[in-house]
Parts: sequence; structure tokens; C-alpha cells
Amino acid sequence: MQANIVLLPGDGIGPEVVAEAVRALEAVAAKFGHTFSFTERLMGGCSIDQFGTSLTEETLADCQAADAVLLGAVGGPKWDDPAAKDRPERGLLALRKGLGVFANLRPVKVHPALIDCSPLKPEKVRGVDILVIRELTGGLYFGWPKGREVKDGRERAVDTLEYYDYEIRRILELAFKMATGRKKKVTSVDKANVLESSRLWRQIAIETGKKYPEITLEHVLVDTASMRLITGPAWMDVIVTENMFGDILTDEASVLAGSMGMLPSASLGERGPGLYEPIHGSAPDIAGKGIANPIGTILSAAMLLRYSLGLEVEAAALEQAVEQAISDGCRTADLGGSLTTRQMTDEILRRMRDAENPAPIH
Repeated sequence: MQANIVLLPGDGIGPEVVAEAVRALEAVAAKFGHTFSFTERLMGGCSIDQFGTSLTEETLADCQAADAVLLGAVGGPKWDDPAAKDRPERGLLALRKGLGVFANLRPVKVHPALIDCSPLKPEKVRGVDILVIRELTGGLYFGWPKGREVKDGRERAVDTLEYYDYEIRRILELAFKMATGRKKKVTSVDKANVLESSRLWRQIAIETGKKYPEITLEHVLVDTASMRLITGPAWMDVIVTENMFGDILTDEASVLAGSMGMLPSASLGERGPGLYEPIHGSAPDIAGKGIANPIGTILSAAMLLRYSLGLEVEAAALEQAVEQAISDGCRTADLGGSLTTRQMTDEILRRMRDAENPAPIH
């Protein structure tokens, strides 16, 4: 296998964790006889500083031509001016739209050895294994019109929550397909008691569910879903929801695992390269200290191997090495340990190199 991977380290701790994920991919290539080439580009706040825009046309073109894209994190206090014409997050939205990655997959799995790291009681998080599927290129973040104006002497801001039927249908189809290989349960999250867009969402969810009679479909309002993620997350399997609801719920779900630094994500479209990134932010307070948890980015690299390159055995080998390192007590500061970012990666890669005959864990 030969693959070209574009790296977008971004801001804050992004460059630190992406560097470790590259080490992991290079170790996979060495172990299994592949060749991965890496092209690094700026995106986010660092791109604003360098080029005056959060995402250049050249960077987007490079990403579109790649086999996969690995992103670190974007944003930080330096670029938080609400009056700014460009923000790091705008580049991220433009990248998602430009790549056509409409489905964001965020697995949330609580490792048995880390149950005590979760702020929830052990009995609440034991056995949690959730896949959240978030629609990524529609909804409130992309709807039109949007903007600010002065009307009748008062400043007014407008955002539009907009969805077409095909955008909803394709994300729900993916959710049901994913559920067939899991516990065969789909939880569709909406706000159908208030929002017209959610009523369309629920209608299409019911229509799609009829095509998968072996899958149990339930509808949950977003406020109830946010409560149940805390009071009883183990009952959930596949959660599918629209863009903004998914943004909020996945960050809430991340604390179940004990640290946001643990969790990966994959953003996929119908064709073209996937976009892979840890769910954590740029964490400017610890940037440059070498203590960030690299696991979320390394597991994102494993998802890259699986979904963009079709390398299931290699992805499983990397995931199993992470599992083993955690089981053996390896911890970065966010998990109460003392390992540096690089040391944590060293422990993972040592276990992967020493392992034989890896098998998928999914």
C-alpha cells in the first residue's frame, strides 16, 4: 500500500499530537510493509497568521487530492475576537464542506481500567460502547441566510437551520448500516416537538427504519438525550443526529471515557478522502509542555487506516496496542499519570511492534 496523507497540525497542542500519530503511522508502515508519504499544510489560526485566511484554496486542493487528511486542532484565545472577519473554525467548516464529508463518526468506549477516571459513578459507565454519528455539512452551521444587521435601530443576528431530505436520508442510512454490526439499536435524536427541520428528520428516520426491520429504532428529544448520556449511557448503541445537536452531545459523551484526549473521530463522505481528528480542542493552556494525551489522535490514525486505506488488520494492531498500554497502567497527566506525550506514544508503539497476529477488536 502506498498512500499520501495530508497533515493539518493546526493550533495549540495540534502539532504535538499529530507528530505522535505520524510516528504511529510510520511504525505501522514499517511493520506491515507499506509506504505512507506526508504533506504538511497550515489551517486554522496559524493559517490566518501566515496567509490571512483560515483555509487557503491551495491547502483545500491538496486535501482533496490526498488519500486521507489528519487534523490536530484549531483555535485559541488569540483568534477569539467576535468581530473578526475570519476565525479558525470557519476554515474547519470550509474543509468539511470542501471534502464532502457529511458523516462524523465518534466512538465513545470506556476502557475498564479507566472507569475510575470518569466523573460518573463506575456503575454508570461500565460497559459503555457508543457510536455517535453526527451529520456534518448541513444544519445551523451552513444554513442561509445568516449574518448580522441593524434593523429599526437594533442589532440583529440571524442563523438558519436548514436541511434537505437527501442530507437527512444519507446519514440515517449510514447509521442503520453501522448498527447492523453492533447491538442493532439506533437512537435518532431530534427536537421534533419544536423544530420543523426535526419533524422532517423524524419522518425520514421512520421511513428508513422500515428498510431495516432487524434494527430497533427509537426517537429521543435532544434535551432528554443529553440527560440520559449522564444518567444511563450504557443503554445507548448508535446515536444519530443533526449537526449542532451532535456537536454538543459528542463533547458531553467524551467525559464518559475519563478524558477528551482519549477519543478519535472520522469524517466520511460518499467518495474522496476522509478527515480524521481527535475530538479535543487546541488546549492552549498546555501547548508546548509535551504533556498532551496523544491517544485520541493515534486512534484517529487507526480509523484512517480502516476507513480510507482499507487496512483493517493494521488498524486493529494499533488499537490493540493502545488498549494494552492503558491496561498496563500507562497514563498521561489528564488521566492522573506522569508520562509525556512522546513517552505515551513510545509505550503504545513498543506494544504494537512486539505483538503478533493482530485481530480486529470490533
